[in-house]
Amino acid sequence: MERHTDRTRGVAPVANTPGAEKFLLAAKRAEICSLRQLAESCELVTAVSDLVHQLQRERGMSNIFLASGGARFRGQWQEQMDLVRRSSERLQRQLYLRYLKQEGAAGMRLLNSIAYSLQGLDDLDGLRVQVEQLAIAPLDSTRAFCRLIGGLLSIVFEAADVADDPAVTRMLVAMFNFMQAKEYAGQERAWGAIGFARSRFDSVLHDRLSHLQEAQHRSVEVFIEFAEASDQARWQGIENSPPAQDLNRLRRVIRGLADGEPIAAELSEVWYELATQRIDCMHSLEDHLAGRLLDISRQRVAEAESELEDHHARIHALKAIVCPNTSPLTMLSDPEVPGLYGAGEGAAKEAAAECVPPAQGLTPNLARSIYDLIRGQAHRIKQMGDELNDARRALTERKQVERAKGVLMRNLGLSEAAAYRKMQRRAMACNLRLADVAATIIEIGEKAAEKSTQA
Repeated sequence: MERHTDRTRGVAPVANTPGAEKFLLAAKRAEICSLRQLAESCELVTAVSDLVHQLQRERGMSNIFLASGGARFRGQWQEQMDLVRRSSERLQRQLYLRYLKQEGAAGMRLLNSIAYSLQGLDDLDGLRVQVEQLAIAPLDSTRAFCRLIGGLLSIVFEAADVADDPAVTRMLVAMFNFMQAKEYAGQERAWGAIGFARSRFDSVLHDRLSHLQEAQHRSVEVFIEFAEASDQARWQGIENSPPAQDLNRLRRVIRGLADGEPIAAELSEVWYELATQRIDCMHSLEDHLAGRLLDISRQRVAEAESELEDHHARIHALKAIVCPNTSPLTMLSDPEVPGLYGAGEGAAKEAAAECVPPAQGLTPNLARSIYDLIRGQAHRIKQMGDELNDARRALTERKQVERAKGVLMRNLGLSEAAAYRKMQRRAMACNLRLADVAATIIEIGEKAAEKSTQA
């Protein structure tokens, strides 16, 4: 009988085939492509941040203009509209170049958020005409601006949700929550301006301001969880600054007013100025976060490109080595690769002890086989996945809380603030996390909807 050798069988070490090399390098090139797209998305986040800030300023000025019957802030409001237009044009140019000239550069949800925001920007001139003619109530104007700003913030949220680099994702999560806190601060400024311009704060306005202060606190908590220590210190500096302390004193004055008790309308400009100084300080930190976000994303691209060059060099060097017959570690003999069901840690250690060691007598760099590179890259991908899960937890929990609020608002007829407080009280009473309460509410709501459909 003819003996079959490894050569006649056509068997070759899998890790040393040209296919393994090519796919290893292709994986690294795919990572570089993804990181480049992520870096471009970070540039977009910076443009969104600027436009949101300008819109927040216009919203506050519009409120005082409307609530004062056109007597205050006319000149400042008109100047602010020009700043908003320029910022909007910059963002729209970026969106066109980033997502329409490069098909497949974004997912469905992100593109839908962009579409919503652009439609809102198209309608902004119509809103301004109503403000100019005093044909809209301050509250309705505030709501319109809040919807537009909320749509723009959803672009940042979706950019964070699809990011697949841990360091960049953490920065995006921190920045999104800080931008959200700043938006709540802007809404507080708008509502407070309405109350002062009317010379009174009723119970509804008291409740709204309290809810917005709580919302700022919640968003800042998530920001602090994912922010660097230096950024946390900068935030504490903002909160301890004289404008923030003076604003807190005015907050206490508002809380001390009885329902409908009169207050001097002239304080609206003091309130607006103090709130604006604090928000401008927040915007300065926001700009700092955006700059570091761009630096980190570009640094990750440079690191990945360097790693690709290193892979090329190592593979070239390995090909020049005449390896002895001793088989290096491959996927088929790697105890760390899952395979046999039920083999515990002890079995894996025993198998590792019996593995044939790599070829001896080579320099440390050249002794690494292509499989060593593949295994190293796989380990790094797994580590990145674990870190990403931690960063995305905050995004997932936010989605759950928002969905649960919607369920309570629809089914119980509650306002957004009341729905959130109901969830908060339930979490405290049962010693549960807010996200767990939200998940339960969503599950109950889905079951109720299913029963209603079946009936």
